[in-house]
Amino acid sequence: MEKEISQITTLIGDQVRTIILWTLLDGRAYTATELAISANTSPQNISMHLNKLLKAELLTVHSQGRHRYYSISKPEVAHVIEGIGSLLPKEIHKTIVTNKDNSAITFCRTCYDHLAGKIGVLVTDAILEQKIIELQKDCYVVTEKGRTFFSGIGIDTNELSKQRRIFARPCLDWSERTHHLAGSLGSDILKRMLELHCVRRMKNSRALILTSEGQSFLYEKLKISV
Repeated sequence: MEKEISQITTLIGDQVRTIILWTLLDGRAYTATELAISANTSPQNISMHLNKLLKAELLTVHSQGRHRYYSISKPEVAHVIEGIGSLLPKEIHKTIVTNKDNSAITFCRTCYDHLAGKIGVLVTDAILEQKIIELQKDCYVVTEKGRTFFSGIGIDTNELSKQRRIFARPCLDWSERTHHLAGSLGSDILKRMLELHCVRRMKNSRALILTSEGQSFLYEKLKISV
């Protein structure tokens, strides 16, 4: 395993490939041109890096018309990349999270396909405290109270639990340095909040804008005041 792990860490550790993976953490698919702009590199160079990530099965690609769109291949890849962000030394971490330019992304953002940042952690803490979910070993389970709660906001936990991916698990939040909720349940919570206009995506960013509807939703449903 040592050799295989070394190959993956070396692959991820390249600066251009790190930028590619970090950019794709917003859960959307990008063209090679868009990723080249993000990484400030040439089309030829980005193509080489994308091919390496595809070969390692960290990315997937699909064609639409003349364009090819790249995205993270599976939630586990995003989980690892977000987790690496939590390994930053304390002083560097403090400098990043207190920088005003990063206030939007540390407050509320996507972590692949689920909610992260301060708001993601507050939501997770609230549903734990209210016994909507419970931590059992390394995963969350929904209580009977939780099934009623999620049904009330339009989420069918019975159907979600039938999906092939992990249903609900802790994901270490790099900016808050505690856990938020990931898995198919976390994904559906974000999806529902987008549908209800509780949060709105920011262009070219993982940051999400918490709307006035979102503030009301969080207080009415979970007694969260922000």
